[in-house]
Amino acid sequence: MARKPSTKGSSNKMWGGRFSDRPDAVMEAINASISFDKKLYAQDIAGSKAHATMLAEQGILSKRDAKAILKGLDTILSEIEAGTFAFSAALEDIHMNVEAQLSELIGPAAGRLHTARSRNDQVAVDFRLWVKAQAEAMHLELGRLIDVLLDHAEAHAGTVMPGFTHLQTAQPVTFGHHCMAYVEMFARDRSRLADAIVRMDECPLGAAALAGTGFAIDRKATAKALGFREPTRNSLDSVSDRDFALEFLAVASICATHLSRLAEELVIWSTPQFNFVRMSDRFSTGSSIMPQKKNPDAAELIRAKTGRINGSLVALLTVMKGLPLTYSKDMQEDKEAVFDTAENLELAVAAMTGMVASMTINADAMKRAAGSGFSIATDLADWLVRETGLPFREAHHVTGKAVALAEKMGCGLEDLALEDLQKLNGKITRSVFDVLSVEKSVASRKSYGGTAPANVKRQAARWRRLRAKERRQC
Repeated sequence: MARKPSTKGSSNKMWGGRFSDRPDAVMEAINASISFDKKLYAQDIAGSKAHATMLAEQGILSKRDAKAILKGLDTILSEIEAGTFAFSAALEDIHMNVEAQLSELIGPAAGRLHTARSRNDQVAVDFRLWVKAQAEAMHLELGRLIDVLLDHAEAHAGTVMPGFTHLQTAQPVTFGHHCMAYVEMFARDRSRLADAIVRMDECPLGAAALAGTGFAIDRKATAKALGFREPTRNSLDSVSDRDFALEFLAVASICATHLSRLAEELVIWSTPQFNFVRMSDRFSTGSSIMPQKKNPDAAELIRAKTGRINGSLVALLTVMKGLPLTYSKDMQEDKEAVFDTAENLELAVAAMTGMVASMTINADAMKRAAGSGFSIATDLADWLVRETGLPFREAHHVTGKAVALAEKMGCGLEDLALEDLQKLNGKITRSVFDVLSVEKSVASRKSYGGTAPANVKRQAARWRRLRAKERRQC
């Protein structure tokens, strides 16, 4: 049976000395955060254990009381994880719920735990620990997505497909090169997460309410015990800073945008009109009325979740924009947006990883489409510049006339007769046909970062080495 922390008395026993009446029911409802900040239970208990241990080592807390506190906290952790702990809205938040239960378990010694500490630095360290763990986990998950993109890049380094601008056929590229573009995007997301982790790797515990404390605490000891690099350096900033949450949301928004762009392409590519990819049944749904339908719902939902994640960033920026130093109750609104974003970003990355890993590539359809829309026109213009010495703008003009002629004749540029091309420019020779194919087009794009298959293989190999090195360092 779940054991409920005591809420006896006419006022909240954690801060009731100043008050004679209990809060109004509406006040309790708007003030309570336990419905969502109970997610921080493990971080809250870890912070309290580190604080109690430090207080004992500094002689501020007796060894006997510290032992009882640590044992009680372990009991509470076990109860929460077993589902037998009953959270109380009357106790507002995770901090008071834990402290009240600790008092029930070990008596007055529990009241010594809050020495040299405030809920302000307590929530700051809990939330920072949670966000840091989420950022580290997302860093790993994005690495897995990069791995499956690399699988396709290596397998399809030479698979020709159309490259687009304005969603119109532009020039031939390879599917491997296209996959590598997303490797670069998600690698930047991982880099941003790594940078954010460095900045949030400072411990605010010990800043107390806002001014620090007169007790001889050891903030370096608690920072080390909680896995932080060092303590924060300014007590005012320590309790009022939510940059770590904002930065996580900002990185999440950029990452979600990248996911949404890829999701949009998968939606388009899986249509019968494109038929570039076939989505696995495991990441598709059907229609209740049309038996032939196979809908890429996972990709569509990823697209939609991007709006939700972007909204969380704007919401927290708006909450923080007008707050004077230091802590204001407005900051209770910081957690739900971050919790929701972390959950939905994790789900979106996992879904994308599964979709990309299990989709089937239709190389024939890609190749057919690669030659449509006169995608090799730029190759003709480049040949005119290289072989005849025409200025590019003039070569562009000649090529445009060739495209118009081919369009009129209902054929591709490669199908035009030499005589027709020579009417446009007398310097054109038969060797022009050596460049007028999609395979030769992509093979010629050897400039650094270009789509040539050899380039794609080199870039994929580079990322494989980086991923292998990363794993060895873990």
